[in-house]
Amino acid sequence: MGYLLDTHVFLWALSDPERIRGPVLPILLDPAHPVYVSAISAVEIAIKQSLGKLQAPDHLEKEIESRGFRTLPVEYRHGARLSRLPNHHPDPFDRLLIAQAIEEGLTLITHDQKFRDYPVKLLFT
Repeated sequence: MGYLLDTHVFLWALSDPERIRGPVLPILLDPAHPVYVSAISAVEIAIKQSLGKLQAPDHLEKEIESRGFRTLPVEYRHGARLSRLPNHHPDPFDRLLIAQAIEEGLTLITHDQKFRDYPVKLLFT
């Protein structure tokens, strides 16, 4: 089974791991579990940094690699799935992560309870 990190969980894993609870931390530390960070998270982080709404460590791509995470590119079919999702959640980055998780058959690791409104496999921190 593979996992996709919500952007905030990815950032917590880097700089605030004590916020990650339950079965999530052992999954992140075990290389037997494929854990993905989406290109959407890179876009979200860059936009929020440029607006002064977020601080994130430098060299995030190197952090992904050093922690054994994998990157997940955005594909057309992810956008197509997004167009078929109900608009329960106003954040377009989160909705696209949900679409990716559905399309890729991944479990989405999040802390956001609004994700429960979507037909996606979830694991909460």
